Amino acid sequence: MPKRVIVGLSGGVDSSVAAHLLKEQGYNVECLFMKNWDDPGSEYCTTEQDYKDAVRVSDAIGVPLYTVNFVDEYREKVFSYFLDEYKAGRTPNPDILCNKEIKFKAFLDYAMDLGADFIATGHYANRSGENYSSKLLKGLDKNKDQSYFLYALNQKQLSKASFPLGGKTKQEVRSIAQKHNLHTHDKKDSTGICFIGEQRHFITFLKKYFPENPGEIRTIDGRICGSHDGLIFYTIGQRKGLGIGGLQGSEDLPWYVADKDIQNNELIVAQGRENPALYTTQIQASQLHWISENHPDLPASLSAKVRYRQQDQQCTINSIDDGTATVAFDKPVFAATPGQSVVFYDNDICLGGGIIQ
Repeated sequence: MPKRVIVGLSGGVDSSVAAHLLKEQGYNVECLFMKNWDDPGSEYCTTEQDYKDAVRVSDAIGVPLYTVNFVDEYREKVFSYFLDEYKAGRTPNPDILCNKEIKFKAFLDYAMDLGADFIATGHYANRSGENYSSKLLKGLDKNKDQSYFLYALNQKQLSKASFPLGGKTKQEVRSIAQKHNLHTHDKKDSTGICFIGEQRHFITFLKKYFPENPGEIRTIDGRICGSHDGLIFYTIGQRKGLGIGGLQGSEDLPWYVADKDIQNNELIVAQGRENPALYTTQIQASQLHWISENHPDLPASLSAKVRYRQQDQQCTINSIDDGTATVAFDKPVFAATPGQSVVFYDNDICLGGGIIQ
């Protein structure tokens, strides 16, 4: 009997092609559409359209489609964390937690209860090894590699996961979808955070949950240059939305958020992307997670990303004390942001990561 796989079908082109490829390879394929966010009547919520697209895809492939509501789990495990982190002045990455708690926990458990042998998603990543000795590897398409978002998976989750697109480029995926008449072949990729939507202004969304707390904007040399609505609405490395362009006596270079002075409620900015105030050569990371369940021998010479789509940066983990790693980079890295994740690699192997402090 062919193995039974349940594909998380989102209504996008990637998961559509993942399901098609597995069916083509002879697996007993079924699909599941997850409803993770409920925003009735919102012009920004795409859940209804995504579900319609998922139905059309499952019909075209000729596989059954289940639906499941994980709204409560998402609010408890992901959205509440998102709000708590912003309240604490940090900038979280909810996509990483969604993978850990929803797509590879709630969905995985649900699929196993349905009798699946494993689950599959449209992530651009690879896996090697079996039986709780799995490794997470980068996807072939370096521009789309999503291993960064999967570093928090454990051996149980990874051993039951399949990534059919790991050896494909995005262009190949769209071509496969078009060749096999999957209408999602030209559907725009979703970007941003699912519960905010692509068109909604991020700060406008945050203001639904947090009051404004105005304060001063200061340059790194102490000059007052504007005002902000609240530190909670800004993130390290942010360029847009500062409202301080064209300052008298300043060069024609953009301004960036360099720091937040929580105690004095001041936003600290620096001019020019190459400004040294925007870079650091050392960070600390807590809430460490290692996919192999053991950290590498120290000191560990590795590469790392401090944000998605950043090129790998050579670094050394010098120590891990009380669950916090001290990481030194060979060259200064831009906008290492508290609350975001640093993810470690040994060539193409994703080892794990932690939360930047």
